[in-house]
Amino acid sequence: MTKNVFVIGLNDMNAERLTRLRGVEDVVFHPLLTPAQVSETQDFDIPAMLAEAEGVLDSFDGSIDAIVGYIDFPVSTMLPLLCKKYGTKNASLESLLKCEHKFWSRKVMSEVIPEHIPKFTAFDPFDDNALAKIGEADLRFPFFVKPIKSSGSRLGFRIDSPEDFDYATEKLRAEIRSIGEPFDYVLSQAEMPDDIRAVEGHYCMAEQVIGGRQCTVEGYVYNGEVVPYGTVDSIRYPQVLSFFYYLYPSTLPKRVQDIMNDITRTIMTHIGYDNAGFNIEYYWDEVSNKIWLLEINTRIAQSHCDLFEMVDGVSHQQVTIDLGLGRRPDMPQGEGPQNVAGEFFYRVFFNDATVSRVPSKAEIAVAAEQVDGTRISSYVAKNSLLSELPEQDAYSFAVASVWMGASKQSKLLWNYEQVMKKLNYEFTDIVE
Repeated sequence: MTKNVFVIGLNDMNAERLTRLRGVEDVVFHPLLTPAQVSETQDFDIPAMLAEAEGVLDSFDGSIDAIVGYIDFPVSTMLPLLCKKYGTKNASLESLLKCEHKFWSRKVMSEVIPEHIPKFTAFDPFDDNALAKIGEADLRFPFFVKPIKSSGSRLGFRIDSPEDFDYATEKLRAEIRSIGEPFDYVLSQAEMPDDIRAVEGHYCMAEQVIGGRQCTVEGYVYNGEVVPYGTVDSIRYPQVLSFFYYLYPSTLPKRVQDIMNDITRTIMTHIGYDNAGFNIEYYWDEVSNKIWLLEINTRIAQSHCDLFEMVDGVSHQQVTIDLGLGRRPDMPQGEGPQNVAGEFFYRVFFNDATVSRVPSKAEIAVAAEQVDGTRISSYVAKNSLLSELPEQDAYSFAVASVWMGASKQSKLLWNYEQVMKKLNYEFTDIVE
């Protein structure tokens, strides 16, 4: 019998990935809202998007067997509302917010894994006395600030001085309400403790600086069972906070990965998160042998889909679809054609610039042909401004992504260099 799965923000690349999953021969995938509405914009009218989605679902002449997504805010926070209304599987809104509301998340973590989280406090960026109040919470320079509802690495800043804080505050005041106001709507739909409700969507977090070797544990919860299934290394450019590439499988020692998996089971069970995928970002401080939990994301990492397919034989969208349909995920290990795989981010470190040249489709195809199985996505158009790109960190712009696999990590890096020699981007009006 045909199963109907509605995918919020479905694009062509992910529609193709979905056809290669296991056990989808009887599944029909339906797009629900467009990528332009949910990921290619900074304007999130959540009530309007929910109303449009409900209109599509209400008029559908057939069974609604699953409603899923693979995108961060606002998709992740809309899913529990839609799934509850239409009776499909997903985590509850409250358990999801215990991950996505960064202050609530840290408070919950402090109850069961206090030794794995940094000092933290919430603050209002529109409060002129915010810096003094952060000091009263026993946070000293350096510390890190980010929105209470972060999206990617957007509006995250390392603060080493009052001048850094003033710069970050200026940026936060200018841009944070684009996420804060729609997030407030989501918060209004949830049952929350009074002390958490007082920390509104435009608030920010200040946290002790933590660091080390960064990784992401991908996992899911099925009927109360927490299952970590893969760890991906997050490798940064030297001396900056921007990511250079993601590497799967992780090169961290097995004993460290085992401890991270135990922490993962503890916190996700405590939160009560169930029947949905997630990932948790960690640091391992090799010098002190300290493991820090950075944050929990209530979705699979879209960037890791091709990595799992190359190494394990199937994209971990398998997890999202199976859980949405109420099935235990059929996620293999080590059945792919490659031993290692990575996503590389080609970045430029400008404050802004105009894109004066981009590779043609033919040039991108030639570059990809340098290494079998390579896929390249270019994110910019000629004459566009880098500052128009959505979901960028505070220190660079990701111009393109390159996914590829290899027999070992050193070969993977060499392959990337060969591909990039064939890609030519140029910029004018550069703001250093």
